[in-house]
Amino acid sequence: MKITIVGAHGQIAMLLHPILIERGHNVRGIIRKDEQADHLRDFGVEPVIADIEKLDDISGAVGNVDAVLFAAGAGPGSGAVRKWTVDRDGAIKLMEACHKNGIDRYVIISAMGLDKPRGSEVFRVYQKAKAEADEALRHSGLDYTIVKPGRLTDEPGNGKVSIGKNLERGEIPREDVAEVLAEVFDNPQTIEMEFDLVSGDQSISEAISKIINK
Repeated sequence: MKITIVGAHGQIAMLLHPILIERGHNVRGIIRKDEQADHLRDFGVEPVIADIEKLDDISGAVGNVDAVLFAAGAGPGSGAVRKWTVDRDGAIKLMEACHKNGIDRYVIISAMGLDKPRGSEVFRVYQKAKAEADEALRHSGLDYTIVKPGRLTDEPGNGKVSIGKNLERGEIPREDVAEVLAEVFDNPQTIEMEFDLVSGDQSISEAISKIINK
């Protein structure tokens, strides 16, 4: 497939690129900073410079592709306003671009526990913004998958996960999240599914098969 990733220089996206390319996919990466372009090219990704906060229409940046991933985020150092403009509004702009460009497949990186906002005021805004993005995607008419990882870590991935609904809070290496995302793109049976994702004791293929066959 041809896949456009919004937030293509993020930590999970940078781990995902080589997996997708090894599986034979063509990757187009939307980034905000010019200086990140060469880094993406080194991975075999076509860089596209576009500020999703400033542009009302991002369809030109998204291009004519088969699927998209929303992996962008305002980041931990940002204030409440950017949680809305990036984490919610950016995701919705990508939905609008999909409709305009005739793209059906949309995968989003969300988060666990959004139904019960917790933590600081800014973190609560982040959770509400992510929840509203997810809700918009559910009603978008697109072939969506909502992946909700637990607390992200930089530990090496081991390919062992737990996938399901309303899992106990946990953590998961970003490497394993990237592997799950690649599997989601390659498995059309994950369309119209959403699931929590933490480290566990099943292989990724086993865990996805289990939730598909429930």
